[in-house]
Amino acid sequence: MNHSVFISEQATSVSTPIVAESGVPFVVGLAPVQSAISPGKAGVPVLCTSWTEAVEKLGYSDNWEDYTLCEFMYSHFKLFGCQPAVFCNVLDISSMKESAAAADVELSDHKAKLPIEAIDDARLVLKASGATGAAYVKGTDYSTYYDGEHLVIEVLAGGACYDAETISAAYNKVTPSSVNAVNIAAAMESIELCMTTLGVVPDLICAPRFSSESTVAAVMATKAGSINGMFKAKALIDISSKEGGAESYTEAISLKKANNFIDTNEILSWPMLKLGDYTFHMSTQQAGLMAQVDSNNGCPYESPSNKAFRCDAMVLEDGSEVNLTLEQANMLNFNGIGTALNFMGGWMCWGNYTACYPASTDVKDYFIPVSRMFGWIGNSLVRSFWSKLDKPMNRRLIDTILDSANIWLNGLAGAGYLLGARAEMLESENPETSLMAGVIKIHIYMTPPSPAQEIEFVLEYDAEYVASALQP
Repeated sequence: MNHSVFISEQATSVSTPIVAESGVPFVVGLAPVQSAISPGKAGVPVLCTSWTEAVEKLGYSDNWEDYTLCEFMYSHFKLFGCQPAVFCNVLDISSMKESAAAADVELSDHKAKLPIEAIDDARLVLKASGATGAAYVKGTDYSTYYDGEHLVIEVLAGGACYDAETISAAYNKVTPSSVNAVNIAAAMESIELCMTTLGVVPDLICAPRFSSESTVAAVMATKAGSINGMFKAKALIDISSKEGGAESYTEAISLKKANNFIDTNEILSWPMLKLGDYTFHMSTQQAGLMAQVDSNNGCPYESPSNKAFRCDAMVLEDGSEVNLTLEQANMLNFNGIGTALNFMGGWMCWGNYTACYPASTDVKDYFIPVSRMFGWIGNSLVRSFWSKLDKPMNRRLIDTILDSANIWLNGLAGAGYLLGARAEMLESENPETSLMAGVIKIHIYMTPPSPAQEIEFVLEYDAEYVASALQP
């Protein structure tokens, strides 16, 4: 027996929700990691929260045709100012390389420049012009660093080659051409590592240049439908605008059908965007735009359509400009293809439908913001109630789950992100046999707002105003 006053604490009867990420891209492609300060391993996801961090981990080159991740880095961090992003580089410089025979390079201001493809490793051998004599010693005769599109060789004062006008250089160089659609598709599996290694689950999947390949797009859509067996995402797919692809909006519609781009988890775009001297796959800028719009609300309830792209022209892959009328852009939209439209206020993203439209008539599947909200709420519920797994299944646990879910859903409805929502445990969905087996099913009713994609004003002449206006 104690003679005192005691205090104990009871666990809170509702749980704080863990909201899933929104607008976080997982991007598969190639990066010039031979020039990176802190390169990661090929095929392993890398989380970046800024341009500086991305360049440090992946390197950078303006050669976007070979180094597709650089296009995305530039767009996402510099043009849209969004973060974070998860990159997966598939260019393995340990195996995807070839030897460059010894050749003379000129020195200017005691510096020689090799292409950025050159690998700064033990196979870099510098000798006197003509490849004669002993090799120069790194750290004594010269130093190296990457700058822009080059590996720079700087000869050092007091070294054996300081006064030379040319030197001979032999080295290994990376071969970006070694990467194909098979490599990209295989690397999509590494999205499964994002939660365990980085603590985030991307909800956008991108593969600039490669997503137009039907085999890559199919894998992207499959992964988007089930990450770690439970999380949802959207695959951003480009319809090819190169020669032999779609060079007109009608051909884009035909190519969509030919490639069977009809998945609920695919968002299609055609053609490409241009800003100054830079050309972007539309999916790249669409990912940045989605992330930017999502960041305003913390969830994907608003459509990216009729929001500004960062471009001054719409082009085919060969640089030919494309200008669509409103009717032509709408024809693409009504076939489940997003595009850009320069109609009012500059170049805007144009289109609210996923690739399943018009084949699917289910609003939760065909509207981009509605479908993304279903995925985001599902992802959030998984993360919020993961800690409840394997707890004793009793009434208190069920009430905690229901109360916590309903409080959160009511908050979303109050903020206007949902028109209404509720969580219920229906007797018909929870038979005694399931409960005995430790299975609980919670039914979520929810209605995200559809985008207001058609607004009609009815104009009518009212004769009564004549009489009232002209009366003395």
